[in-house]
Amino acid sequence: MTRRPLLPSWLPVDGYVLALLGTVGLAALLPASGTGATVAEAAATGAVALLFFLYGARLSTREALDGLRHWRLHLTVLGCTFLVFPLLGLAARGLVPAVLTPQLYSGFLFLCLVPSTIQSSIAFTSIARGNVPAAICAGSFSSLAGIVLTPLLAAALLGGGTGGLSADALLRIVLQLLVPFLLGQALRPWVGGFLTRRKKVLGYVDRGSILLVVYTAFSQGMVAGIWHLVTPGRLALLLTAEAVLLALMLALTWYGAGKLGFGRADRIAIQFAGSKKSLAAGLPMASVLFGAHASLAVLPLMLFHQMQLMVCAVLAKRRARDPEPTGPTAGPGTAPAPAEAPVSASPAPPAGPGRIAPPSPPR
Repeated sequence: MTRRPLLPSWLPVDGYVLALLGTVGLAALLPASGTGATVAEAAATGAVALLFFLYGARLSTREALDGLRHWRLHLTVLGCTFLVFPLLGLAARGLVPAVLTPQLYSGFLFLCLVPSTIQSSIAFTSIARGNVPAAICAGSFSSLAGIVLTPLLAAALLGGGTGGLSADALLRIVLQLLVPFLLGQALRPWVGGFLTRRKKVLGYVDRGSILLVVYTAFSQGMVAGIWHLVTPGRLALLLTAEAVLLALMLALTWYGAGKLGFGRADRIAIQFAGSKKSLAAGLPMASVLFGAHASLAVLPLMLFHQMQLMVCAVLAKRRARDPEPTGPTAGPGTAPAPAEAPVSASPAPPAGPGRIAPPSPPR
């Protein structure tokens, strides 16, 4: 059994993020060009369709419907993900060009439009002794809504960067994202059990597909020479802007949920599901929407993903040390908070495309 290297508990390292960074390095050293680029792009297109087919086939419709009884919580998470985040992204337009270049701003705004995570939201909710079933359903609803809302919001708000609402852009979205997902849902009664029994193997398929999408996108960026537009100073400013964005969302989800009358367990679920963004869902969507410009578009999302893992790991452990609430503090639709459990003990969410699990805390 392979042991993880001893690392500070406040500095979680996502091994898959390291693999992503390695893939970016490979694309920088050996970018696909000519015939190789054509083959890589075709393979990435097929990988995106496969990801959304597997997601549709593994998403349990019954579990999603069972979670509707917490409709206030789910609407709150959806509002944070697809309303508050985009509004903050639009407000960041004032950072151009002093802080963000127009290209980096497009990526910054795009990260504000992608859906929430499932697996890492559940893991941190479990560590913090929050409402884990609600986190499962909230993440699933967000991912499901994102298949439609994210491309439409990106097309409307990013304008020419994604080709607008052209017939060609909409056709790519439908064929590469929506049709495979619906096909997976339709075939779930026959293939769902098979996929569930091979969850570990399919996890490698998911992650491998995402790596292929990243390699293709960054190869196109290298060939086009767009990395000359990004300097270390600009990256530092981008990280600062993302840190402010994350801090605002963590504060809004926690205190806003309290103002809405939710209890502690639900507030934890709302905070972790409503403040996070899915790298696994965002990367393939960016490849469809941005094409050759996808590399700069996904850079802010990749950085934000690792930042949210590190910050939320610290926050979840602090929440776990909070004293148990006394008296009737739960809001409407609140489920009893589960006992504190490590990440590996949290219920398995419906697997999304390339879900990236955060590392387990040191035992």
